[in-house]
Amino acid sequence: MPPDVAFLGSSATLLVVIEPDSPTSADALPRLPTGWVLARITGPSMAPTVRHGDRLLVRRLRPGARPAPGTVVLARFPGRPELLVVKRVRRAVPGGVWVEGDNPLVTDDSRSYGKAVAVGRVVLRLWPRPGRLPKAPPG
Repeated sequence: MPPDVAFLGSSATLLVVIEPDSPTSADALPRLPTGWVLARITGPSMAPTVRHGDRLLVRRLRPGARPAPGTVVLARFPGRPELLVVKRVRRAVPGGVWVEGDNPLVTDDSRSYGKAVAVGRVVLRLWPRPGRLPKAPPG
């Protein structure tokens, strides 16, 4: 594997397995280590859009970026900076975004942890079903 690719857990219950960058201020959250990272999904919170074991290609976002509603992102919660999650942006909120998983039965998202800071945008699924992610399921 190339040295600039990092595997990241992306469930609200899995801790980050990379060394985060040092924040630039006391309230800043760690950025992704490179411009592109590979994330491995663990858990059911984004089913049926992505499933446990999927590998996603993620592009780092600029600090302060506000992805559009409906975008699937890699995010951190200020109250749980060690946690790195894959969720869908629902709306912008002061200081970040409100994110929720596509599985309504799992609430390990902004409903539990409040606002999130998007650190990366999921570009596509690499494995096992390569391609772009579908739109949010109805509901």
